[in-house]
Amino acid sequence: MIEVADIFRLHGPAYRQAHRLLPSQQKVLEDLVRCRTAACGGQLYRCDHCGQEHYSYHSCRNRHCPKCHGEQTERWLEQQRARLLPCAYYLLTFTLPAGLRALCYRQQKTLYGLLLQSAAAALQKLAWDPQYVGGRLAMLAALHTWTRALLYHPHVHLLVTAGGLSEDGQQWRAARHPAFLVPCFALSKIFRGKFRSGLSKLGLLDQVAPAVWKNNWVVHCQHAGQGQKVLDYLGRYVFRVAITNSRIERFEQGQVTFRYRDNRTQQMAHLRLSADEFIGRFLQHVLPRGLVKVRSYGLVSANSADKLQQARALLETPTPDSEPESLTLLQNDSTTTPDPPPRLCPHCKRGHLILITSLLPQRTRAP
Repeated sequence: MIEVADIFRLHGPAYRQAHRLLPSQQKVLEDLVRCRTAACGGQLYRCDHCGQEHYSYHSCRNRHCPKCHGEQTERWLEQQRARLLPCAYYLLTFTLPAGLRALCYRQQKTLYGLLLQSAAAALQKLAWDPQYVGGRLAMLAALHTWTRALLYHPHVHLLVTAGGLSEDGQQWRAARHPAFLVPCFALSKIFRGKFRSGLSKLGLLDQVAPAVWKNNWVVHCQHAGQGQKVLDYLGRYVFRVAITNSRIERFEQGQVTFRYRDNRTQQMAHLRLSADEFIGRFLQHVLPRGLVKVRSYGLVSANSADKLQQARALLETPTPDSEPESLTLLQNDSTTTPDPPPRLCPHCKRGHLILITSLLPQRTRAP
């Protein structure tokens, strides 16, 4: 399989010489080249049957790496599934207009946060209106910065309950209109106003063309069932960027070909880019250090655990024969955790791999 790291390894040095990179982008180039190689360290195993030696190298654990974080993603999904309320959900998408994207890219850490906050605040403001919901929503927001063709397109996905907890905490109020959560046309105006207000407070409003505030801002809403499928979709990109290694089909003569699904036709399409252009598109989506791209608002915010518990209690109907969850977990728990069985040797398929030594990471910079 062709990997993003192969492209970085061969064309990354020339790209660094030709372009000025942010520190976060430079680190991604270095980390992905080192990932699961001797440079990251690892372990040496030997088969107890045939004597064949096998190296197992560590991952780079960079959050933009397409090879890392499989187990971390599963843990995140388990945690989020446990927080889902037993109700219907909606998926809302808030898109930043093209006229703001250049400024957003220059001020990533500040404006990505403003984008997330503005989307959540706009939605909650409209949801307080009793003609739509009349309650506090549970909102999980995830920042994406790409199209499927790796172009720069910052937007926010919100997985939102189809209802909310009343202000006094005594009632669960379902969304009043089954066809939509709130009217998107009104929501887009509030979203635009929240973002503009935030830019004004940051002293950045004069860097935006006036036409941006006259255009309609795009907000899309669709029903999301019980939220499980949307969580799975968001989970794919919590710990990586927009493209997986499996989508890269060819890498030859300095050209990269990858497939993607066209948004307009919903058909699979192929795009061929120079390695330089491919690296540039990939690095556009490297986030600033410390930026949190997935955030919780409303009932699932950090300071609302009691409100979330109250909402769950109002939504759930206990059955007399059901056991408390904590008791069930205790009964299924074991007092000791057995060691995992040794891995079979991939060479002879009969022996087991025995750890011989650990290999320290190499501190030299990637080429």
